[in-house]
Amino acid sequence: TLAPIDILAPIDILDYIYAVLHSPTYREKYKEFLKIDFPRVPYPKDSETFWQLVNFGGELRRIHLLESPIVEKRITTYPQAGDNIVVKPRFENGKVRINDEQYFDNVPEIAWGFYIGGYQPAQKWLKDRKGRRLNFDDIEHYQKIIVALSETDTIMKKIDEIDFM
Repeated sequence: TLAPIDILAPIDILDYIYAVLHSPTYREKYKEFLKIDFPRVPYPKDSETFWQLVNFGGELRRIHLLESPIVEKRITTYPQAGDNIVVKPRFENGKVRINDEQYFDNVPEIAWGFYIGGYQPAQKWLKDRKGRRLNFDDIEHYQKIIVALSETDTIMKKIDEIDFM
């Protein structure tokens, strides 16, 4: 459902910009410009386009803050008991192994390899915990990160279906 323009709030502007900046087509078109200057944000061509992007941007924002109910819907499992110590994280056949015995299963390859701001969050999060024992909250948090990255990819593709440039 698209909101009427008369109830525009500052967060709507943020969400619109957030959606635009997550468009793969936008990023490709302006990649050289984005390296040296502030992003150019196009004016919306009409209110329907604006509100579509606001809705996608808002969902991305909530997902990235891990506030969306979507991140609670696990797509991965952590099936093996063990010491939970991160030794050498690696991806193989849909599994993110943290050591020789334990792994997160059903991890989409897109989530493992996804880049945000020049780094890969699914990999970096585990590498930052190398040599440490993951507790229940850590395991749960990592599973939310995987959902967030997978959903981000899906929403970015939907944003690109909208003609806004």
